[in-house]
Amino acid sequence: MTDRGRPVVPGRARRPYKGWAVAALSAFLAAPAAAIATFEEVRADFRPSDTVLLSREGEVLQRLRTDTTVRRGQWVALADISPALRTALVLSEDKRFFEHSGVDWQAASAAAWGNLWNQRTRGASTITMQLAGLLDGDWRQGPGGRSVAQKLGQTVAAQVLDRRWRKDQILEAYLNLVPFRSELVGIDALSRTLFGKAAHGLDEREAAVAAALVRAPNARPGLVAQRACGVLRDMRAQQPPARPPSLASGRPAQHLPPVDCDALDLFATAALQRRAFDASEGVAPHFARHLLRQRFKEGGVVPERVQSTLRAPLQRFAVQTLQQHLRELRGRNVEDGAVLVLDNATGAVLAWVGSSGPLSQAGEVDGVLAPRQPGSTLKPFLYAQAIAERRLTAASLVDDSPAHIATAGGLYIPQNYDRQFKGWVSVRTALAASLNVPAVRTLVMVTPDAFHRQLSAAGMPLRENGDYFGYSLALGSPEVPLLHLSNAFRTLANGGRLSPVAWAQAPPGKAPAFAPALDPRAVFIVGDILSDGNARARTFGTDSVLATRFWTAVKTGTSKDMRDNWAVGWSARYTVGVWVGNASGAAMHDVSGTSGAAPIWAAVMGFLHAREPSRAPKAPPGLARAAVQFGPAAPQPGGAGDARQPLEAARQEWFLEGTQQPLFAIDSGANGQDETSASAKRTPHPPGREAGAAAPGLGARITAPAPGTIIALDPDIPPARQRLQFTATGSGWLWRMDGRPLGRGARVAWMPWPGRHVVQLTDVQGQVLDEVRIEVRGAGAVAAAPRATAH
Repeated sequence: MTDRGRPVVPGRARRPYKGWAVAALSAFLAAPAAAIATFEEVRADFRPSDTVLLSREGEVLQRLRTDTTVRRGQWVALADISPALRTALVLSEDKRFFEHSGVDWQAASAAAWGNLWNQRTRGASTITMQLAGLLDGDWRQGPGGRSVAQKLGQTVAAQVLDRRWRKDQILEAYLNLVPFRSELVGIDALSRTLFGKAAHGLDEREAAVAAALVRAPNARPGLVAQRACGVLRDMRAQQPPARPPSLASGRPAQHLPPVDCDALDLFATAALQRRAFDASEGVAPHFARHLLRQRFKEGGVVPERVQSTLRAPLQRFAVQTLQQHLRELRGRNVEDGAVLVLDNATGAVLAWVGSSGPLSQAGEVDGVLAPRQPGSTLKPFLYAQAIAERRLTAASLVDDSPAHIATAGGLYIPQNYDRQFKGWVSVRTALAASLNVPAVRTLVMVTPDAFHRQLSAAGMPLRENGDYFGYSLALGSPEVPLLHLSNAFRTLANGGRLSPVAWAQAPPGKAPAFAPALDPRAVFIVGDILSDGNARARTFGTDSVLATRFWTAVKTGTSKDMRDNWAVGWSARYTVGVWVGNASGAAMHDVSGTSGAAPIWAAVMGFLHAREPSRAPKAPPGLARAAVQFGPAAPQPGGAGDARQPLEAARQEWFLEGTQQPLFAIDSGANGQDETSASAKRTPHPPGREAGAAAPGLGARITAPAPGTIIALDPDIPPARQRLQFTATGSGWLWRMDGRPLGRGARVAWMPWPGRHVVQLTDVQGQVLDEVRIEVRGAGAVAAAPRATAH
C-alpha cells in the first residue's frame, strides 16, 4: 500500500523524518532542480541525427544522416510506440512507475538493506530518476558511479519532474532519449536499426530485447537474451488467459505457451548484428546533400526538416524513367545518368536525379555536378553569338565540306555525323541537324576567345581560356556540369537573361535577379531553329523522339569517344537537362543523342506538359520576318549534284532588322571557288573554304586531303558513320589505301581508321600518279558491322 510514492505500513503511524529529510534535500538542491526544462522544451530541443528533406508539397523525399557522433531517429509520440514495449520497459525498469512520485522509496529501502548485508539487489533508480540524469549532465552517472551529491540531486530532480510532468510525458521522453546500444539513442533508432521497422510495430519478443538493452546497453548477446527472457516471462505472467474457462463445458482455460529462451537467444544474437537503418534513404540523395552543403556554407543551422523546391511526383518519375531507360540500354556499356528540371521563371530546382542508383557502380557520384564534356550542346550559344554579331543569319549559307584548319598541333579536320558532307547548307540546317564542320567554320569567324567569354557570360565558367581549347571549343571539348549547362539553356528560354538556380522557395512576390547575358533577338532565332523539326530532319529524320506535340526547343550532344551523351532543351515553362554515360569515363557502345539521353528528356517533358500547354515565345523587338529563297546547288566535282534543285526550300525566316535579304545562292568563280551571293547584298563569306578542283590539264593530283594531314575523329559521330572524302583532278583514276583498292573516280569516301595511312592515285595500269600520307587519331569502330545511330 502506497501514498504517492511514500510506503505506508498498516497499523503504524507515518514516520515524520521523511518530510524534513526531503525538505532539507530540496533546500540544498533547489537551484539545479528548478532549472529542469518543461516537456515542450525538451521536445523542441530534440535533434535527430538525420535531416528529412521535404518536397514543396510537404512529402518526405529523402532522409540523410547529418550527425555522425550518435544515431537518433525521429521523436516518437507515446501513442505511436508499441504497447508491448511500454509494458516491457515498465516491468523491467520500474514496476511501480505509475504509483510513486518519482522515487520508489520501497525499492530504495530494499536496495539499502541488501547493500547492508552485501546482497545483490535490483537498483532503486526509477524511470523518472534516469530521465533526470538524461536531461541534466550533473546527475549523470560517471565511470566510478554517482557521488552522494549526484544521488541526492537526482532524487530531488526526479520528484520535481514527477510534479511538473505527466506520467505519459515522462515515459515518452525517456523512450526517445535513453541510450540503447553503441551509438543508438532513442526507440526510433533502435527499432529501425535492429528490427527494421517503426516503433509501433514491435512485438513482445522485440520489446523484451529492447527493454533488456536499457539495463545493459553493451552487454554480450547471451546476457541480453537472458535478461530479455526474464522480461518476456513477466509480460506473459501479466497477460490474461487466451480463452477464459467455460462453466458450461467445464473445459480448462488456455494459457499462453511457455517462453522458449533458446529461440530468444538466437533471435537476440541475430538482431544485435543487424544494421537495417541506412544512413540515407529516399529518391533525392544527391540533392539533399547539395542543399545541406549550401546551408552549411551560408552559416545556417541545419534543421530537422528542410523544405525544398522539388516536386515529389516529378522527382519519382524522373528516377523511374532514368533507371528504366538505362535497363533498356543494357549491353551497351552505359550505367549512369542524371536528370535536372528547372523552372524557367524562378530557377527553382523541380527535379534532381544525380545517378541511376542501384544500376551504377558509382552511385555516390552526383552526375548533376560532375564536370563532363558537353559535345554539340554548346553550338546554340556559338550560333547565337555569330547572329548577334551580324556575321551570320539563320538563312546564311555555310560550307559543309572538308575543312583543313591549321593549328599548333597540326591540321584540325572535323568530321560530320552522316556518311558524307552535305555541301552548302543554311545556318538553320547546320544547327538543327548538328553539323560539325559548319560549327567549326563559324568559330573561326567568332574566335575561340570571344566564344569563351560568351560561354562564361551564359553561366558556364571554364577553367581554361579559349586558346587552350582552340577550334574544338565549337564541338564541346571543355568540361561543364549538367547544372551549369541546364541553367545556360534556361538563359536561352528566358530571352538571354541569366539568374542563379534557386534551392529554396522564394518569398511571395520576390522575383529572381536577372542579368543580360545574350542578345535576346539572336536567342529567339536560335530557339526557333532548335524547335524546327523540318530543319533537324537532315540528321534526325522527321519522326525523331525529339519531336514533341507541344512547343519545345532541344539540342543533343555527344562527347569524345562516346563518353557523354546529352539532351538539353526547354519549353515555355521548364528547362530539362539529361546526361547519360559512365561515371568512370568509360565509352558507351552504339549510344548517341537520340538513343541515349533524348528518350529520357522527351519522357520528362511529356510528364511536365501532360496537362499544361507550351506555346512558342513571342518575337522580341528588333526582329524582322521575311521570305527567302535559295539558289541552285553547285555541281560537285566529277559531275555530281543536280543544278536544277535549290539548295533548300523557300521559307519565311527570322532576321535581325537590317540583315534580311530575299535570295541566298552560290556563285562558282573562275578559279573554282564557290561564293555566296544575294540579289541585294552578299552574306559574310565563311573562312576556311578550300579551293575546288584544279583546272584540267594540270595532270592527276590528289587535291584533298593535303599531305601530312592529321585527322581527328569527331567524338559526336559514331565511328561507323564517319567518312573522309578524297578528291582528285580529272576522272577515271583508281584509288588505293595502304596498297589495297579503295575506289574509282574523282571523289571517293573512306571510313577513317586510326593509324598512319598511305593514299595513292593510280591509272588503270596501276602506275602511281600521286601519293599522300595521312594520320587518323581517335577511337575506331568496335565491331565489323556496327549499327548506324542518330546523333
